[in-house]
Amino acid sequence: MDWSKWIRQTHRWLSIIFTATVAANFVTMAFGQPPAWVVYSPLPPLFLLLFSGLYMFVLPYVSKGARRAAGHRIGRETHDQDRAEIEQARQS
Repeated sequence: MDWSKWIRQTHRWLSIIFTATVAANFVTMAFGQPPAWVVYSPLPPLFLLLFSGLYMFVLPYVSKGARRAAGHRIGRETHDQDRAEIEQARQS
């Protein structure tokens, strides 16, 4: 599996785990004061969601910059070739 696909799949599963822990937190609050481990149980998945979400947020900008740099080089080479062909046509 591709690294990016793996991150996306992990992000999806973490969101399910986070939602379940928040729901369990509310259910236990309905019966009184919940234990500390229940109150803080959503935090580990939340921090992992933060990092995987930031990775997915930045990924399009990083890949767009790499594509733009590659396309700019290709475009310039094509432009130079066109210019050379035009000059040859003028001299003929």
